[in-house]
Amino acid sequence: MLNKKRVEREIKMFKNKTLLISGGTGSFGNAVLRRFLETDIKEIRIFSRDEKKQDDMRKRYNNSKLKFYIGDVRDYQSVLNAVRGVDYIFHAAALKQVPSCEFYPLEAVKTNVLGTENVLEVAIACGVKRVVCLSTDKAVYPINAMGISKAMMEKVIVAKSRSSESTVICATRYGNVMASRGSVIPLFVDQIRAGRALSITDPNMTRFMMTLDDAVDLVLYAFEHGTPGEIFVQKAPAATIETLVQSLVALMAVPDHEIQVIGTRHGEKLYESLLTREEMVCARDLGGYYCIPPDLRDLNYGKFVEQGEVRISGAVDYNSHNTKRLDVDGMKALLMKLSFMQALVQGEYAQPEA
Repeated sequence: MLNKKRVEREIKMFKNKTLLISGGTGSFGNAVLRRFLETDIKEIRIFSRDEKKQDDMRKRYNNSKLKFYIGDVRDYQSVLNAVRGVDYIFHAAALKQVPSCEFYPLEAVKTNVLGTENVLEVAIACGVKRVVCLSTDKAVYPINAMGISKAMMEKVIVAKSRSSESTVICATRYGNVMASRGSVIPLFVDQIRAGRALSITDPNMTRFMMTLDDAVDLVLYAFEHGTPGEIFVQKAPAATIETLVQSLVALMAVPDHEIQVIGTRHGEKLYESLLTREEMVCARDLGGYYCIPPDLRDLNYGKFVEQGEVRISGAVDYNSHNTKRLDVDGMKALLMKLSFMQALVQGEYAQPEA
């Protein structure tokens, strides 16, 4: 249940404003629409490449406040055409599937790095007031092309925020969004329903867990409180893959379902980090969130290569092994926040919401 005061504040912030969501046909974009379409927001623009997903969304919502722009963040001119007259941007467009980015790393660079550069350049040129960019825990200590491209995206965000006078640019970073498009929970559910063995990588592997509503809340918190170059992270619980699977088979009443351990896949970690130890030293603890300030050292290279930070030596990162760990009951409770899981348990299976 959304907090009434927070909802009222959100409605006030976006009243008579125009919001653009890049990559807006994805899970995050749909979650934002469900939150805002019936408010006093003036217009929401969906900017993406896929005309089929846009047409599906147009029919699903059937709302005159919703406008669709075909284009690609890789193409400066198409971004410019979509951003004119926009007050705020949520930049969610990305290549984020680890295997595809491994095979086509330059494609990840073009979308995640150069595409972000285009969005921010256009935002500054058009006088957009605030931009919130969405990043991932895979950008922290990255070991795959997707994570590396997202880490570079964050560097672009911080660099652009230094030179932007009127456009506030900040970012969010979060872990596994449960039941989002391409995530593991719908895959596990489909395997169970089809009678196939559950294919898990490593039972001891941990991942941060958050709902789509949590992801939207984080972006809105950054939108409301962010100053140039800051990165916001939600404190999130984590669970092992084993706990996740045990929770799913319990909720679906198939406790003896076959499980096949396939081993860690290329480009995967045993655990993910949301803040490096260097970031933990300077991060502000905001209760439910961390705020990572931008690195504002100037071009005096001595500050990078000659001066150290004694505090860093004793710090540890914030990761899915050392955060709050969910047990089976806790994981089941979190899963039951998902509408598609509620329907599933009641015998009315429906696909996860976009």
